[in-house]
Amino acid sequence: MTSQTPSTTHDLTTPALLVDVAAFDRNLAAMDALLPGARLRPHVKAFKSTEMAKRLAADGHHSFCAATPREIEGLVAAGLTDDLLLANETLDAARLGALADRANITVAIDSDETLDAAVRGGVRSVLVDVDVGLPRCGCDVTDAGRLAERARAAGIDVRGVMGYEGHLMMIHDRDTKREKVEAAMAVLLQAHEMVGGDVVSGGGTGTFDLNTWCTEIQAGSYMLMDTQYDELESPFEKALSVLATVVSISSKGWIIADAGLKAFGMDHGNPSWDEGDVFFCSDEHITLLPRELSDWKVGDRVRIWPSHVDPTVARHEQFWMVDGDRVHDRWPIDLRHW
Repeated sequence: MTSQTPSTTHDLTTPALLVDVAAFDRNLAAMDALLPGARLRPHVKAFKSTEMAKRLAADGHHSFCAATPREIEGLVAAGLTDDLLLANETLDAARLGALADRANITVAIDSDETLDAAVRGGVRSVLVDVDVGLPRCGCDVTDAGRLAERARAAGIDVRGVMGYEGHLMMIHDRDTKREKVEAAMAVLLQAHEMVGGDVVSGGGTGTFDLNTWCTEIQAGSYMLMDTQYDELESPFEKALSVLATVVSISSKGWIIADAGLKAFGMDHGNPSWDEGDVFFCSDEHITLLPRELSDWKVGDRVRIWPSHVDPTVARHEQFWMVDGDRVHDRWPIDLRHW
């Protein structure tokens, strides 16, 4: 902790993004017990911090995946260069090709256009991204082999395949989820037979322990968690909260704190509060319905649980690593933007 780091959460300007160090450490240990080393390719899109990535590398995870070229560039600048995967298609591949002498970078492709962009941009290795049921990126399984042949003919190393079963993450019944994941991965393995290579990449926090078909799992949210993932049966716990200050109290039964839509990712619904209910969020404010209005006064601090980690993190400049009210450290969120 530097001399400029506040010593307690009471010294922080709100809204502030807090990470409970003990819960964070337990989440990492729980995942490492099941997916040690190269079995896990942590997804930096969930946390967007090279300090957090360095912690994972110290725990034995040297392969990372990312969602944006900016995330890849930041990882390279931080010296995390062993095995980086842009697990999205891009036509901006020249930014990554420019780093090819400094880092081992692989890019997902799913079309002739994204392959051509990789070739023109100087990218040296690719994974063929296959549609396994999520209506997003990914080629048809029948086209995977052809793309791989084209890539190899162009001098590109085809490392294998990837397919993200994101549409299955929030199925609560584990038997149903297992069956559906198996069906999705059957498509990916069919593609792998045609593509070749050593890598079958996929999975996420919602399927990390059920997806036994991939050679590596692309999980990221497990470290910090959110209220949506917390609904699932898992060994992980919520470690991420937004600290806010009560700025107004209404005799009609609610209190207002200074963290609103600009502090939370809201695509999964309202955040949650342990001391009562969330009424609604507006731009700069969150309106809360406490169980006991008389317990609260202007100036009090509240901790709010976000419903979606990734877009919440992207709204903040740093994590404050805390133990209760004590601040241990500040970790910059330096991989934001594109």
